[in-house]
Amino acid sequence: MAKARTPILKVSHLKKAYGDHVIVSDFNLDLWAGEAVALTGRNGAGKSTILRCLIGAESADDGTIEIDGEPMRESNPKVRAAMATVIDDLDFFPDLSVVEHLDLLARAYGLPDPNTAVDAILNEVLLVPQSGQLPGTLSSGQRRRLALATAFVRPRKVLVLDEPEQRLDVEGVEWLAGRLKEEREQGLAIIMASHEPKLVETVATKTMHIGAAR
Repeated sequence: MAKARTPILKVSHLKKAYGDHVIVSDFNLDLWAGEAVALTGRNGAGKSTILRCLIGAESADDGTIEIDGEPMRESNPKVRAAMATVIDDLDFFPDLSVVEHLDLLARAYGLPDPNTAVDAILNEVLLVPQSGQLPGTLSSGQRRRLALATAFVRPRKVLVLDEPEQRLDVEGVEWLAGRLKEEREQGLAIIMASHEPKLVETVATKTMHIGAAR
């Protein structure tokens, strides 16, 4: 008998509360390869909390999360290999340059030609002139591009993004929308929170409004 297909990301009855304040209640999602789900809604509705639970940065109070058929645990090598994230501002190593960060990731994840991969992503995110700089010397927009580059330079089956359009200019948002759409069409699963209509319209195959009025 053929093995049944499983979603790349499966979330069942997710709940998260802080004290008596319930932020997320009974959130469910099956995310398949080649799909992109956009979480929309007002600030404070729970979008970021959902994403932080999905990547293990927050512990859910109830419910289950599975990545590529495995229970969500950051210590699980299969989970780490399957998921790339851009959540909040990354804590970059202060003494590693832009190119050294990307080279470290490319080699850690076993890319067959890390030098070529790093050169390509530096060109794509327009950070070639800043490749020798330390992250702390970059502008906020350049740091966002570096954060996105850290996700794009490594293998991934699912990409988790929290407002990836932040601090990108118009051209940057257009580039990101095109890149994410292309990756989705090639089979990547994406879940993202976004306030940018153009990004949602271009990338998402499904939109979930979080925090509907009670």
